[in-house]
Amino acid sequence: MSDSRTRETIYIFLSVPVSLIIWVIGKSYSKFSNANEFSLTPLRSYLSTFFPFVFMVYGYKKKSVNKSGALFGIITALIITIASPVYLVCLAAFFFSSSKATKYKQDFKKNFEKDFKECGQRNWLQVLCNGGVGGFIALCHLLEVGVGERPIDFENHYYASILGVALMSSFACVNGDTWASELGILSKSEPFLITSMEKVPRGTNGGVSVFGLFVSLFGGLFIGLFYFLATLLFVENDHIIDSPPQFPIILLGGIAGLFGSLLDSFLGATCQFSGQTPEGFIVEEIEEKVVKISGRKILNNHSVNFFSCLITALIVPLFARQFWNLFIISN
Repeated sequence: MSDSRTRETIYIFLSVPVSLIIWVIGKSYSKFSNANEFSLTPLRSYLSTFFPFVFMVYGYKKKSVNKSGALFGIITALIITIASPVYLVCLAAFFFSSSKATKYKQDFKKNFEKDFKECGQRNWLQVLCNGGVGGFIALCHLLEVGVGERPIDFENHYYASILGVALMSSFACVNGDTWASELGILSKSEPFLITSMEKVPRGTNGGVSVFGLFVSLFGGLFIGLFYFLATLLFVENDHIIDSPPQFPIILLGGIAGLFGSLLDSFLGATCQFSGQTPEGFIVEEIEEKVVKISGRKILNNHSVNFFSCLITALIVPLFARQFWNLFIISN
């Protein structure tokens, strides 16, 4: 067995003692709260720890994250997975699909990004900005609802439904934006600035294309679809039968993906500086010989991603209940 394979095995087996610690904490917490109904079993504790370790080891091996990104990713994924396996599926759908999108046609993308990173390695800050909102929502789920999965049912499981829609929306936002950024740049038509509709170079912050907008919509639908399938798989049939139809979450995912991408583009066009070097690279730093294209140097790419994700996770759940009622009335 090679040294790298040995290290990977050791890292994965670390999930055993970590899961034991989490189980003890969960049992202690359940005795002093109203979460007895959703008490953490030893098996669930282990599986909730094992999968995040596997994901992060895989991501580090494939260079999707660096060491700091893998470490912070494990912490975030632990919270998300313990809260609900449905949340884990959303995280996995975003992680794997966005990583594939980032790696797609890298040689072409190198022509536009001066600080291009091979395989798009994410550090801890990027993981925080893309998954931190989801991790916080999952933590709220643990504190407010407990450990367990529930269908979207605003009448009987209001808080679980609101938090579920919020978490799905956060990942639909970052997935839609990632797909739009990584795949939209391949559009045959030149992008235009979302605030002025003027054509701008590929890679400009705030630049969008019709193809990119469609991609962001499908990126959000992708997350919504996996949330829907995970709900059918993990939630007890009795709860599903007594609940409203669950398929609207797919459409809501598409809305969150498109809205989040548009919001990200608007913030990028107004609050994020974009300039072009004499070599044709798009940069965010104000330097000599860099020609300004758009924006002001208020936010960077990380903060734009974070605020877009946060705002989407706050806004989409506000009309989710009314959105569901449309389908209930029509049936």
